[in-house]
Amino acid sequence: MTTTESVTAVRVLNEINATPPEPGHRLHLARLDRTEQFDLREVHEMVGRLARALVDLGLRRGDRIGILAPNCLEWVLLDLAALRVGAVTVGFDPAKFDADPALAVRYGLTLLFADGEGDRVQPLADVRALAGDQDAVPPEPVRYRPEDFTSLKLTSGSTGEPKGMTASAGSIDAGIAAVQEIFRHGAGDNLFVFLPLAVLQQRYWIYSALRFGHDVTLSTYEAAFPTLRRVKPTVVMGVPGFFATAKAYIEQQVTRAGPETPPSEALAQGARRVFGDRIRYLWTGSAPAAEDVLRFFTDAGLPIYEGYGLNETCVVAKNHPGAHRPGSVGKVLPHKEVLIDGDGVVSVRSRPPVCDRYEFAPPGASERVFPEPGLVRTGDLGELDDDGYLYIKGRADDVIVLENGRKVVVRPVEDHMRTSPAIAECVLFCPSQTYLVAVVSPASLPADEAAIAEQLTRTNAAFGTDEQIRKVVVAAEPFSAGNGLLSSQFKPLRSRIADRYHHEIHDDQGSVHVC
Repeated sequence: MTTTESVTAVRVLNEINATPPEPGHRLHLARLDRTEQFDLREVHEMVGRLARALVDLGLRRGDRIGILAPNCLEWVLLDLAALRVGAVTVGFDPAKFDADPALAVRYGLTLLFADGEGDRVQPLADVRALAGDQDAVPPEPVRYRPEDFTSLKLTSGSTGEPKGMTASAGSIDAGIAAVQEIFRHGAGDNLFVFLPLAVLQQRYWIYSALRFGHDVTLSTYEAAFPTLRRVKPTVVMGVPGFFATAKAYIEQQVTRAGPETPPSEALAQGARRVFGDRIRYLWTGSAPAAEDVLRFFTDAGLPIYEGYGLNETCVVAKNHPGAHRPGSVGKVLPHKEVLIDGDGVVSVRSRPPVCDRYEFAPPGASERVFPEPGLVRTGDLGELDDDGYLYIKGRADDVIVLENGRKVVVRPVEDHMRTSPAIAECVLFCPSQTYLVAVVSPASLPADEAAIAEQLTRTNAAFGTDEQIRKVVVAAEPFSAGNGLLSSQFKPLRSRIADRYHHEIHDDQGSVHVC
């Protein structure tokens, strides 16, 4: 199958709906202390029975079904059963939502499955029983056209109610097909997924396993590191913060190696202790990855490939074997077109488009991002080289204009601060349009103030007069999704950080201020 074919015909989703997967491949559900295994053919059968139960509960094609749960078998079964009957899945991250019956009203849900009680809440605990009803006769699977919708995605916006956007079957199909052409996932592969299934792209790998015949392991962020070596995946997909944490742990292992072990072998041994001995490649995206982290894993014998995409576009570009350019986010995929305007702002045209508007958004939000059908204005600053590799330079909104009229692109300065092992995240602000203040998330507690001060000196020495950081505010606790300072994809939420540390950013206390 080619990506050109997927534009005019939905193949992946229709085939996993209608055709049992090849035998011998499994869904592994990894927890801290154990791993459950389900043959994908068994999963397919359970989905058919659950689809019948959902129809009996009143779910019809085009209706919305909400799922509020951590990664689990029930999540997978409900999503695939909704796909079978043509319903639209709305995934809720339990770190951001409670099992409130009002969700059903707010998001137009016919059914809401969650751990909770209420007139509009279906118990998540019932799902396995419904899927195990041997007398249930599966409904006839629906067939999707490219313009049909299968999911409503909720953004992790920094304030207010999350914006929603539907995702078309054609865009999902094209994205999965393009990735399969690049990486050729097959019988020997086991893809490790631990980011929330509420993020649509994480569900791609479940669909891929069913269609292309490979294993997939589903875990949670909390259980990821303890289970990696046990399940021995071939592919690990994670955000840069995850790999930065893994790097720190591997470095600890290297320092414990005896002097008789060559440094390169000590590094490889440390990497195997974390990831097992079957890694084919590592995938990262969702946020900028630090150069030292990418280089570290390459040196450790674990190729890591950075990519680029948004909720509004899905995957746009991806580095991969045979087409990898350090510093870039990869070559633009065949069904995407990247346009860069006179201000350096990236827009993306998708064929077929993911969606063309927001739901649950303030007036004007859709018009700013979707200026014409099929086109998304990303708000990112970027460049394309002559070979089609895309380089992301930062956010247009994160360009600080000083009182002298000069512009500071904050990302390179923030990235430089993050090269210190003492700093997990760095976000720059300019309270008076005259100088920069950095709010940093410490890599550990108590914060290593001396190391942070040394990094401040190194960063200021590396940049010009306009990019000088006058003060560093060290956050009282590391940024996390739990304290509201990271998104569900572990990106710093700039406006929330600004609100939380408003007083410290605006006062003139010291060069390194610990909260």
